[in-house]
Amino acid sequence: MTHTTNGDPRLAAPGFQSVHDAVLAEVERAISGKTGAIRLALACLFAGGHLLIEDVPGTGKTSLAKALATSMGGSWRRIQFTPDLLPGDITGVSVWERRDEVFRFREGPVFANVVIADEINRASPKTQSALLEVMEEAQVTVDGVGYPVPAPFLVVATQNPVDMEGTYQLPEAQLDRFLMRIELGHPDLAVETALLANRAAAQPPRLNPVTTLEQVGQLQHAVSGVHVTPEVARYIALLAHETRIHPDLRLGVSTRGSLALLRAAQAHALGRGNHFVTPDDVRALCRPVLEHRLMLTAKARVRDLSTGDVLAEVLHKVPAPTPAGQW
Repeated sequence: MTHTTNGDPRLAAPGFQSVHDAVLAEVERAISGKTGAIRLALACLFAGGHLLIEDVPGTGKTSLAKALATSMGGSWRRIQFTPDLLPGDITGVSVWERRDEVFRFREGPVFANVVIADEINRASPKTQSALLEVMEEAQVTVDGVGYPVPAPFLVVATQNPVDMEGTYQLPEAQLDRFLMRIELGHPDLAVETALLANRAAAQPPRLNPVTTLEQVGQLQHAVSGVHVTPEVARYIALLAHETRIHPDLRLGVSTRGSLALLRAAQAHALGRGNHFVTPDDVRALCRPVLEHRLMLTAKARVRDLSTGDVLAEVLHKVPAPTPAGQW
């Protein structure tokens, strides 16, 4: 069933939540015990952003991306990033057709609804940057011609911790293109025990589409209509401003980061059945949306601080607006 919203979040909220919960339940069949991470991934999807998952190998990063694609009936392609991967291996190349004596564009694996960029930080910075245009503009330009990718479009990049051997730090410009960065972590003992018992007795669950690409596109459009009060908008701006003047940070949150937090909070609110953003929505999304956009000073690194520590301090310092809109 297709929900028609006409951009009105009050009409979209019930339909949005039903689709959201259906996708959540389907993805949970593949990724057990990670409800919080899946909710964040769904907020990223419906906000029209891209997701970076940083964790050690074997925690289900790729499985999460495949489950998202399958649950919305979309196509997915996986790109294994390696040191010898070239930009054209991602975007595609123009190939000379001798019979017709013309160049024809041969699409790369980036032409899918969900693109899994596996272990993205194992490739060189030049290859990593091949994703910049398509993540921002939803198109690939080759020989001056633009080729749009399918809609909706989601890049789910996975990366190993940067201190592991054979990894390259993602450049700041590319990190800023990811709406969120999350971690999955290992399942707890009870969940892993149940997982092993189920897999020993049967095949992994076969997932099914529970929504359509058209529905996802409509609900992404509805997210931008979720109401944001001036007080909540100022709260987001103050959080960003505080990171820019914090003595332990040499790079604070950009305006793109502020807009990303706003958009993610709108999607999060709709996922909870609300047609307005609360300070709780902002605080819930603050770490996954902002933490990877911050850079510590050298002195802060020597003191073994993390960007999460600084962000927690900022959240404590900046007062949230009250329900009545007073400060």
